[in-house]
Amino acid sequence: MTAVLVPLEQEGTKAVVRRWLKKIGDAVAVNDPLVELETDKVAMEVPSPAAGVLREIVLDVDADAVPGAVLGRIDEQAKVVEEVELAGPTPPVAMEALPPQTRQLQDGRELRLSPSVKRAIRQTGLNPLDLAGTGRGGRLTRADVDLAVAEGAQPSRTVIPHDRIRLRIAENMLASVTTAPHVTAVFEADFGAIAAHREAHRDAFAARGVKLTYTAYLLKAAAEAMAAVPAINARWHPDRLEMFGDVNIGVGTALGDKGLVVPVVQRVQASSLEQVAGALDAITAKARTQTLVPADMRGGTFTISNHGVSGSLLATPIIINQPQVAILGVGRLEKRVVVRTVAGADAILVRPMAYVSLTIDHRAVDGHQTNAWLTRFVEVLESWEA
Repeated sequence: MTAVLVPLEQEGTKAVVRRWLKKIGDAVAVNDPLVELETDKVAMEVPSPAAGVLREIVLDVDADAVPGAVLGRIDEQAKVVEEVELAGPTPPVAMEALPPQTRQLQDGRELRLSPSVKRAIRQTGLNPLDLAGTGRGGRLTRADVDLAVAEGAQPSRTVIPHDRIRLRIAENMLASVTTAPHVTAVFEADFGAIAAHREAHRDAFAARGVKLTYTAYLLKAAAEAMAAVPAINARWHPDRLEMFGDVNIGVGTALGDKGLVVPVVQRVQASSLEQVAGALDAITAKARTQTLVPADMRGGTFTISNHGVSGSLLATPIIINQPQVAILGVGRLEKRVVVRTVAGADAILVRPMAYVSLTIDHRAVDGHQTNAWLTRFVEVLESWEA
């Protein structure tokens, strides 16, 4: 019998079992995806270490999965076991998650549901006492819940349980604002120069299979600004400030209702604009298809939140990705009327403008460093050569 173990290396503070891709009694081959783990940063599949039959699940859905722990066991002689029951040894559902009228059967027995049925009831808001069970002994199965939904059964309420990503995001955000004093400075940047460069080179990049976005310019300008203020490219520790030579920039990527992940583009300072654009395109595509692996999330020294792509002009403060010491926010790009000096006289012009903000951990850096960084960042954007 071979044990299936939680990987010793994982990206994120805590892992839990998200779902089993096989059930007890299923035949598996070596490297078959067996179980999916989820941390606050990434979901990852654990492959089967041996061929045989899944005999035992030690850590079920929602269980904490510490590195090296036994998830389950593979054995060639395992038998199929029944997964769901209405009563008997199956642990009772957490009754606080159900409406009060669903907590007890008419004969006084406490309602018991399998984990999969429990999740379905939570997700749909249906009352299990209103549903007919077709399983052995009249038990309610997941198929019964799915059928009721398909037939138009109406929920007694709307319940949206927190998934593990949302819970980890909540914990990290609270820890960040509790730990670090956040201070934000806001500048305005003229995107005219990079817009002209992008227009001139976009087709050539595309011909080489690279999508050139404004975000690629933001990463390169941020790396240039780090040379002026190295303390921004750092992590705070209780006894030291850890500064980095490599500028590894995480890019906040929204997953719709599923939350936010921050994949990392490595060594931006040593990469060309085309290399950054290609890496950025590849890693955000993986994020949106939920195919990121732990290596894609590691090593970040700075983070960019391009919140303007969803329409906001300004967001402040943007919560710092601890233990980093700063995060850049970029608002919506829009045409604005500005005053410029042209031929020695004031002139009113229409320019593509965006607000850019740097939120800092005030324990690590001060206002003059923040403003110096933003000054250099804006300077690089506005002086980009076409």
